Amino acid sequence: MDVVIGRVAKAHGITGELSVDLRTDSPEVRFAIGAVLAARLRDGASRSLTVAAARPHAGRLLVRFEEVLTRDVAETLRGTLLLADTADLPPTGDPDEFYDHELEGLAAVLLDGTQVGTVLEIAHGAGGELLVIRREGGGELLVPFVREIVPQVDVRGGRVVLDPPDGLLDEA
Repeated sequence: MDVVIGRVAKAHGITGELSVDLRTDSPEVRFAIGAVLAARLRDGASRSLTVAAARPHAGRLLVRFEEVLTRDVAETLRGTLLLADTADLPPTGDPDEFYDHELEGLAAVLLDGTQVGTVLEIAHGAGGELLVIRREGGGELLVPFVREIVPQVDVRGGRVVLDPPDGLLDEA
């Protein structure tokens, strides 16, 4: 199974360097020189890309791939998802840390067991992570992924338990 570790935001400079939004906690491992990444292009096509260089810049990672030598080629990769095989991911070593793919698909329930929906994905933002939950009756719900609101994550049991403050689950 593949997991998204980054998304190409835009070309940077004239030598084919790419600005990448990270979706991994270990960019130094995932984007190490020589690492070969699977890439899913916007049109659904796939290809492999080999990391030639990577460096942090303005909250993103600037990456050069051996196969991308010009800005024109880099521009064609805008929106490309960079993937890693989940079998290659090291264990987190912390019972309170999870990979996004471990949470996607889990049932979201209240403390009393009431079904709320299913975790679609984890949205990463400057303010922290949000669980994107597809509601049972339709629509989506954003829930801050903090211990006070999500007191229990049971990956083996297939659920996350929510203890939302008043109003969080109200329809907009």
